[in-house]
Amino acid sequence: MPETTETTEAAEATEAAEAASAKTPRATTPPPGRSRRPSPRGGPPLLRRLTPWFFLAAPLALLITFTYVPVGNMIFYSLTDWDGVSPDRDFTGLDNYRQILTRPELFRVFFVSFYYLAASAVQIVIALYFATVLSFDLRLRNLFKGILFFPYLVNGVAIGFVFLYFFQDGGTLDSVLSLFGAGSDHAWLGDPASANTSLAGVSVWRFTGLNFVLFLGAIQSIPAELYEAAQLDGASRWQQFRHIIAPGIRPVVSLSVVLAVSGSLSVFEIPYVMTGGATGTSTFVIQTVKLAFQFNKTGLASAAAVVLLLIVLLVTWIQRRLVPDEKVDLV
Repeated sequence: MPETTETTEAAEATEAAEAASAKTPRATTPPPGRSRRPSPRGGPPLLRRLTPWFFLAAPLALLITFTYVPVGNMIFYSLTDWDGVSPDRDFTGLDNYRQILTRPELFRVFFVSFYYLAASAVQIVIALYFATVLSFDLRLRNLFKGILFFPYLVNGVAIGFVFLYFFQDGGTLDSVLSLFGAGSDHAWLGDPASANTSLAGVSVWRFTGLNFVLFLGAIQSIPAELYEAAQLDGASRWQQFRHIIAPGIRPVVSLSVVLAVSGSLSVFEIPYVMTGGATGTSTFVIQTVKLAFQFNKTGLASAAAVVLLLIVLLVTWIQRRLVPDEKVDLV
């Protein structure tokens, strides 16, 4: 009996000790091979705030050095009569701006931009049409994509020389027209109307590929399930374009319009190579270059560049106000 009593008491003591150890919290130790790491929120707060600026330092330095500093110098030069060579820069105030806005021979070049603005509208329509057609399943569509985008890869100076021979008297265009019995001895680059129309046509041929790629990428980013649902509902191609594609690519179309307006105001290489600005084809940029490097009027040319910059910014602001960017939700 005494042995049984001692055994029972030992068992009860063991159970009590186990219960007490279960209630006592045990220190957690990390598993082998893993060490405790500091929290991401740790570290000095000032260092955390400055870390993004360390990565932005080099891009910001390049942006300020090669963009904002030259723009500031250009604005300063536009208020002087500097000739680009002499160290003397006499302050003239807003006289250069007054000349640009009041002298007809300086302001007339803006009207040439309307030819290129109309050409930009044509190239947007053509690019949107081909991007829509080639976004569907079509034979040899990759070949047609390459054909449409290829002109944009060609150097602008080379394009100017090619089309210079294309439009010259008895050149390629006259030879092709004579094959169809419509031979003409018209000087395509001889008068302002036909010359500007021809040059605007060259810009359509060259820049349609850029808009085509932008539109095609935007169309292909639309979920394929929407097209499948539209086909199951019996929607035609036109209905798919109207209710799916057009709303889905609205931001890209807005971007293309901004690029078209700014590009039509800053046309340079094609008319400069083909005509040099003769026969009424001088654009605003060609005139600015001539003022600076041919007539040594760097102050007046800088004022012209500032005016062009302000016009582009104004047109962009108006376009953003009329057609604001909205989040596209097609689902």
